[in-house]
Amino acid sequence: MGQTTIEQAKEVLKIEAEGVLELVEKIDEGFSAMVDLIMDCKGRVIVGGIGKSGIVGRKIVATLNSTGTRSMFLHPVEAMHGDLGMVCSDDIFLALSNSGETDELNILVPSIQKAGCKVIAFTGNVNSTLAKYSDIVIDVGVKREACPLGLAPTSSTTALLAIGDALAVVLINKRNFKSSDFKRFHPGGHLGQRLSAKIKDIMLTGDDVPCVLEDTIMTEAIAEMDRLDLGTTLVTDKDGALKGIITDGDLRRFLTRGNGVDRKTAKDVMTPTPKAVTSHSKVSEALNLMEAHLITVLPVVGEKNQVLGILHVHDILGKGEVRFNGH
Repeated sequence: MGQTTIEQAKEVLKIEAEGVLELVEKIDEGFSAMVDLIMDCKGRVIVGGIGKSGIVGRKIVATLNSTGTRSMFLHPVEAMHGDLGMVCSDDIFLALSNSGETDELNILVPSIQKAGCKVIAFTGNVNSTLAKYSDIVIDVGVKREACPLGLAPTSSTTALLAIGDALAVVLINKRNFKSSDFKRFHPGGHLGQRLSAKIKDIMLTGDDVPCVLEDTIMTEAIAEMDRLDLGTTLVTDKDGALKGIITDGDLRRFLTRGNGVDRKTAKDVMTPTPKAVTSHSKVSEALNLMEAHLITVLPVVGEKNQVLGILHVHDILGKGEVRFNGH
Protein backbone atom coordinates (compact mmCIF):
# COMPACT_ATOMS: atom_id res chain seq x y z
CA MET A 1 0.00 0.00 0.00
CA GLY A 2 1.31 3.48 -0.88
CA GLN A 3 1.98 6.26 1.55
CA THR A 4 -0.92 8.14 3.06
CA THR A 5 -1.37 11.84 2.41
CA ILE A 6 0.07 12.69 5.82
CA GLU A 7 3.07 10.43 5.29
CA GLN A 8 3.74 11.99 1.89
CA ALA A 9 3.62 15.49 3.34
CA LYS A 10 6.05 14.54 6.11
CA GLU A 11 8.39 12.95 3.59
CA VAL A 12 8.46 16.14 1.53
CA LEU A 13 9.39 18.19 4.60
CA LYS A 14 12.12 15.72 5.55
CA ILE A 15 13.65 15.82 2.07
CA GLU A 16 13.60 19.61 1.97
CA ALA A 17 15.05 19.84 5.48
CA GLU A 18 17.85 17.49 4.43
CA GLY A 19 18.56 19.73 1.45
CA VAL A 20 18.95 22.79 3.67
CA LEU A 21 21.14 20.91 6.15
CA GLU A 22 23.42 19.82 3.31
CA LEU A 23 24.26 23.48 2.79
CA VAL A 24 25.83 23.72 6.25
CA GLU A 25 28.86 21.74 5.13
CA LYS A 26 29.17 23.78 1.97
CA ILE A 27 29.59 27.16 3.65
CA ASP A 28 33.23 28.09 3.13
CA GLU A 29 35.53 31.03 2.48
CA GLY A 30 33.58 31.79 -0.68
CA PHE A 31 30.64 32.82 1.49
CA SER A 32 32.91 35.11 3.56
CA ALA A 33 34.33 36.62 0.37
CA MET A 34 30.80 37.29 -0.87
CA VAL A 35 29.83 39.05 2.36
CA ASP A 36 32.99 41.19 2.28
CA LEU A 37 32.33 42.10 -1.34
CA ILE A 38 28.78 43.19 -0.55
CA MET A 39 29.88 45.13 2.51
CA ASP A 40 32.35 47.08 0.37
CA CYS A 41 29.80 47.62 -2.39
CA LYS A 42 28.92 51.26 -3.01
CA GLY A 43 26.04 50.36 -5.30
CA ARG A 44 23.30 47.76 -5.08
CA VAL A 45 23.02 44.00 -5.05
CA ILE A 46 21.23 43.24 -8.33
CA VAL A 47 19.61 39.81 -8.33
CA GLY A 48 18.72 37.95 -11.52
CA GLY A 49 17.04 34.64 -12.23
CA ILE A 50 14.47 32.95 -14.44
CA GLY A 51 11.37 30.96 -13.46
CA LYS A 52 11.30 29.62 -9.89
CA SER A 53 14.79 30.99 -9.26
CA GLY A 54 13.51 34.41 -10.29
CA ILE A 55 10.66 34.17 -7.81
CA VAL A 56 13.11 33.26 -5.04
CA GLY A 57 15.33 36.10 -6.22
CA ARG A 58 12.55 38.62 -5.68
CA LYS A 59 12.15 37.38 -2.12
CA ILE A 60 15.89 37.66 -1.49
CA VAL A 61 15.76 41.24 -2.79
CA ALA A 62 12.86 42.05 -0.48
CA THR A 63 14.71 40.64 2.54
CA LEU A 64 17.95 42.45 1.74
CA ASN A 65 16.20 45.77 1.20
CA SER A 66 14.31 45.51 4.46
CA THR A 67 17.48 44.76 6.41
CA GLY A 68 19.76 47.51 5.16
CA THR A 69 21.28 46.17 1.92
CA ARG A 70 20.12 48.10 -1.16
CA SER A 71 18.95 45.62 -3.77
CA MET A 72 16.85 45.26 -6.90
CA PHE A 73 15.61 42.42 -9.10
CA LEU A 74 16.64 42.42 -12.75
CA HIS A 75 14.81 40.08 -15.12
CA PRO A 76 17.45 38.67 -17.51
CA VAL A 77 15.21 38.96 -20.58
CA GLU A 78 14.16 42.54 -19.83
CA ALA A 79 17.82 43.34 -19.13
CA MET A 80 18.76 42.39 -22.68
CA HIS A 81 16.06 44.70 -24.00
CA GLY A 82 17.08 47.91 -22.27
CA ASP A 83 16.93 47.38 -18.51
CA LEU A 84 20.67 46.65 -18.45
CA GLY A 85 21.03 50.42 -18.38
CA MET A 86 20.04 50.32 -14.69
CA VAL A 87 23.29 48.49 -13.88
CA CYS A 88 26.45 50.42 -13.03
CA SER A 89 30.01 49.46 -12.12
CA ASP A 90 29.40 50.00 -8.40
CA ASP A 91 26.77 47.25 -8.33
CA ILE A 92 27.15 43.51 -7.67
CA PHE A 93 25.22 40.98 -9.71
CA LEU A 94 23.85 37.91 -7.90
CA ALA A 95 22.86 35.25 -10.44
CA LEU A 96 20.51 32.43 -9.40
CA SER A 97 20.37 29.16 -11.35
CA ASN A 98 20.25 25.64 -9.97
CA SER A 99 21.59 24.11 -13.17
CA GLY A 100 23.94 26.97 -13.97
CA GLU A 101 22.98 26.48 -17.61
CA THR A 102 20.05 28.90 -17.89
CA ASP A 103 20.58 30.41 -21.33
CA GLU A 104 18.88 33.74 -20.64
CA LEU A 105 21.05 34.28 -17.56
CA ASN A 106 24.34 33.10 -19.07
CA ILE A 107 23.88 35.31 -22.13
CA LEU A 108 23.46 38.29 -19.79
CA VAL A 109 26.53 37.70 -17.60
CA PRO A 110 29.18 38.95 -20.10
CA SER A 111 27.25 42.21 -20.51
CA ILE A 112 27.03 42.57 -16.74
CA GLN A 113 30.78 42.10 -16.48
CA LYS A 114 31.41 44.63 -19.24
CA ALA A 115 29.46 47.11 -17.11
CA GLY A 116 32.13 46.57 -14.44
CA CYS A 117 30.12 44.45 -12.01
CA LYS A 118 31.39 41.52 -10.01
CA VAL A 119 29.26 38.41 -10.45
CA ILE A 120 28.24 36.02 -7.68
CA ALA A 121 26.53 32.74 -8.59
CA PHE A 122 24.12 30.76 -6.41
CA THR A 123 24.07 27.46 -8.28
CA GLY A 124 23.69 23.75 -7.71
CA ASN A 125 26.32 22.97 -10.36
CA VAL A 126 29.78 24.33 -9.52
CA ASN A 127 31.09 23.11 -12.88
CA SER A 128 28.44 24.91 -14.90
CA THR A 129 28.81 27.70 -17.44
CA LEU A 130 27.48 30.22 -14.92
CA ALA A 131 29.98 29.10 -12.28
CA LYS A 132 32.84 29.28 -14.77
CA TYR A 133 32.20 32.94 -15.54
CA SER A 134 31.40 34.10 -11.99
CA ASP A 135 33.80 35.77 -9.58
CA ILE A 136 32.39 33.93 -6.56
CA VAL A 137 30.43 30.66 -6.62
CA ILE A 138 28.14 29.57 -3.78
CA ASP A 139 27.18 25.90 -3.99
CA VAL A 140 23.47 25.47 -3.24
CA GLY A 141 23.14 21.98 -4.72
CA VAL A 142 20.86 19.38 -3.14
CA LYS A 143 20.95 15.59 -3.59
CA ARG A 144 17.32 15.24 -4.58
CA GLU A 145 14.12 17.16 -5.17
CA ALA A 146 11.05 16.48 -3.05
CA CYS A 147 9.08 16.14 -6.28
CA PRO A 148 8.69 12.36 -6.88
CA LEU A 149 9.41 12.90 -10.57
CA GLY A 150 12.54 14.87 -9.79
CA LEU A 151 11.32 17.60 -12.11
CA ALA A 152 9.59 20.38 -10.17
CA PRO A 153 12.06 22.60 -8.28
CA THR A 154 11.29 21.93 -4.62
CA SER A 155 14.29 21.14 -2.41
CA SER A 156 16.52 23.19 -4.70
CA THR A 157 14.41 26.35 -4.39
CA THR A 158 14.09 25.87 -0.62
CA ALA A 159 17.88 25.65 -0.40
CA LEU A 160 18.25 28.75 -2.55
CA LEU A 161 15.86 30.64 -0.33
CA ALA A 162 17.69 29.49 2.80
CA ILE A 163 21.11 30.59 1.56
CA GLY A 164 19.60 33.97 0.72
CA ASP A 165 18.34 34.23 4.30
CA ALA A 166 21.77 33.24 5.59
CA LEU A 167 23.34 36.02 3.56
CA ALA A 168 20.81 38.59 4.81
CA VAL A 169 21.26 37.64 8.47
CA VAL A 170 25.06 37.73 8.28
CA LEU A 171 24.82 41.19 6.70
CA ILE A 172 22.48 42.29 9.49
CA ASN A 173 25.18 41.46 12.01
CA LYS A 174 27.96 42.97 9.91
CA ARG A 175 26.07 46.24 9.62
CA ASN A 176 25.06 46.29 13.30
CA PHE A 177 21.52 46.61 12.03
CA LYS A 178 19.18 47.37 14.94
CA SER A 179 15.47 46.96 15.56
CA SER A 180 15.11 50.73 15.22
CA ASP A 181 16.63 50.48 11.73
CA PHE A 182 14.21 47.70 10.85
CA LYS A 183 11.27 49.86 11.92
CA ARG A 184 12.64 52.72 9.84
CA PHE A 185 12.63 50.47 6.77
CA HIS A 186 9.14 49.14 7.62
CA PRO A 187 7.06 52.27 8.19
CA GLY A 188 3.85 50.34 7.82
CA GLY A 189 1.69 53.28 8.80
CA HIS A 190 3.61 55.64 6.55
CA LEU A 191 3.56 53.27 3.60
CA GLY A 192 -0.14 52.69 4.09
CA GLN A 193 -0.64 56.43 4.23
CA ARG A 194 1.31 56.89 0.98
CA LEU A 195 -0.61 54.18 -0.87
CA SER A 196 -4.00 55.52 0.18
CA ALA A 197 -3.02 59.14 -0.47
CA LYS A 198 -3.74 61.06 -3.64
CA ILE A 199 -0.98 61.37 -6.22
CA LYS A 200 -1.08 65.16 -5.84
CA ASP A 201 0.25 64.70 -2.29
CA ILE A 202 3.56 63.12 -3.30
CA MET A 203 4.16 63.98 -6.96
CA LEU A 204 7.03 66.22 -8.07
CA THR A 205 5.92 69.59 -9.44
CA GLY A 206 7.29 72.82 -10.89
CA ASP A 207 11.04 72.89 -11.57
CA ASP A 208 11.31 69.33 -10.24
CA VAL A 209 9.56 68.05 -13.38
CA PRO A 210 11.94 67.36 -16.29
CA CYS A 211 10.16 68.67 -19.37
CA VAL A 212 10.99 69.80 -22.91
CA LEU A 213 9.05 70.88 -25.99
CA GLU A 214 8.62 68.59 -29.00
CA ASP A 215 11.03 70.63 -31.13
CA THR A 216 13.78 70.74 -28.47
CA ILE A 217 17.07 69.44 -29.91
CA MET A 218 18.19 66.18 -28.32
CA THR A 219 21.37 67.56 -26.77
CA GLU A 220 19.20 69.91 -24.71
CA ALA A 221 16.70 67.14 -23.96
CA ILE A 222 19.50 64.92 -22.65
CA ALA A 223 20.72 67.78 -20.46
CA GLU A 224 17.20 68.07 -19.04
CA MET A 225 17.17 64.32 -18.32
CA ASP A 226 20.46 64.72 -16.42
CA ARG A 227 19.34 67.81 -14.51
CA LEU A 228 17.12 65.97 -12.05
CA ASP A 229 18.69 62.51 -12.36
CA LEU A 230 15.33 60.81 -12.95
CA GLY A 231 16.49 59.17 -16.16
CA THR A 232 13.62 60.68 -18.11
CA THR A 233 12.04 63.83 -19.46
CA LEU A 234 8.46 64.56 -20.45
CA VAL A 235 7.73 66.05 -23.87
CA THR A 236 4.94 68.60 -24.34
CA ASP A 237 3.53 70.90 -27.00
CA LYS A 238 3.67 74.69 -26.63
CA ASP A 239 0.44 74.61 -24.59
CA GLY A 240 1.89 72.22 -22.01
CA ALA A 241 -0.06 69.15 -23.14
CA LEU A 242 1.75 65.82 -22.76
CA LYS A 243 2.88 64.40 -26.09
CA GLY A 244 5.47 61.83 -25.10
CA ILE A 245 8.26 60.72 -22.81
CA ILE A 246 11.96 60.02 -23.29
CA THR A 247 13.59 57.56 -20.91
CA ASP A 248 17.15 56.27 -20.71
CA GLY A 249 15.83 53.12 -22.38
CA ASP A 250 14.27 55.08 -25.25
CA LEU A 251 17.56 56.88 -25.84
CA ARG A 252 19.59 53.65 -25.78
CA ARG A 253 17.23 51.92 -28.19
CA PHE A 254 17.32 54.91 -30.54
CA LEU A 255 21.13 54.91 -30.58
CA THR A 256 21.48 51.13 -30.98
CA ARG A 257 19.40 51.33 -34.15
CA GLY A 258 22.29 53.27 -35.67
CA ASN A 259 20.75 56.69 -35.18
CA GLY A 260 22.61 59.75 -33.97
CA VAL A 261 21.16 62.62 -31.94
CA ASP A 262 22.60 65.37 -34.14
CA ARG A 263 19.78 67.45 -35.59
CA LYS A 264 17.24 65.18 -33.93
CA THR A 265 14.46 66.60 -31.78
CA ALA A 266 12.65 65.25 -28.75
CA LYS A 267 9.73 64.31 -31.00
CA ASP A 268 12.03 62.03 -33.04
CA VAL A 269 13.11 60.00 -29.99
CA MET A 270 10.14 60.10 -27.61
CA THR A 271 7.64 57.36 -26.92
CA PRO A 272 4.30 58.99 -27.83
CA THR A 273 1.17 58.88 -25.65
CA PRO A 274 2.86 57.39 -22.57
CA LYS A 275 1.00 55.91 -19.62
CA ALA A 276 -0.12 58.70 -17.30
CA VAL A 277 -2.22 59.30 -14.18
CA THR A 278 -4.29 62.16 -12.83
CA SER A 279 -3.40 64.04 -9.69
CA HIS A 280 -6.58 62.84 -7.97
CA SER A 281 -5.85 59.14 -8.51
CA LYS A 282 -4.67 57.08 -5.57
CA VAL A 283 -0.97 56.34 -5.19
CA SER A 284 -1.81 52.62 -5.01
CA GLU A 285 -3.33 52.84 -8.52
CA ALA A 286 -0.13 54.41 -9.84
CA LEU A 287 1.98 51.66 -8.25
CA ASN A 288 -0.21 48.98 -9.84
CA LEU A 289 0.16 50.67 -13.23
CA MET A 290 3.94 50.83 -12.84
CA GLU A 291 4.12 47.17 -11.92
CA ALA A 292 1.83 46.07 -14.75
CA HIS A 293 3.88 47.89 -17.40
CA LEU A 294 7.35 47.54 -15.80
CA ILE A 295 7.90 51.29 -15.61
CA THR A 296 9.29 53.48 -12.83
CA VAL A 297 8.03 56.93 -13.83
CA LEU A 298 4.54 58.27 -14.57
CA PRO A 299 3.53 61.69 -15.89
CA VAL A 300 0.72 63.35 -13.94
CA VAL A 301 -1.78 65.17 -16.14
CA GLY A 302 -4.91 67.29 -15.82
CA GLU A 303 -8.27 67.03 -17.56
CA LYS A 304 -6.91 68.50 -20.82
CA ASN A 305 -3.78 66.32 -20.71
CA GLN A 306 -1.64 69.20 -19.51
CA VAL A 307 1.40 68.19 -17.46
CA LEU A 308 0.93 68.85 -13.74
CA GLY A 309 3.79 66.80 -12.35
CA ILE A 310 5.69 63.53 -12.40
CA LEU A 311 5.70 60.52 -10.09
CA HIS A 312 8.69 58.21 -9.51
CA VAL A 313 8.45 54.83 -7.83
CA HIS A 314 10.97 56.06 -5.23
CA ASP A 315 8.47 58.68 -4.14
CA ILE A 316 5.91 55.94 -3.53
CA LEU A 317 8.09 53.42 -1.73
CA GLY A 318 10.21 55.97 0.08
CA LYS A 319 13.46 57.54 -1.05
CA GLY A 320 14.98 58.83 2.14
CA GLU A 321 12.43 60.24 4.52
CA VAL A 322 8.69 60.11 3.86
CA ARG A 323 7.74 63.26 2.02
CA PHE A 324 4.36 64.81 1.35
CA ASN A 325 3.98 68.10 -0.52
CA GLY A 326 3.18 70.84 1.91
CA HIS A 327 3.77 68.65 5.01
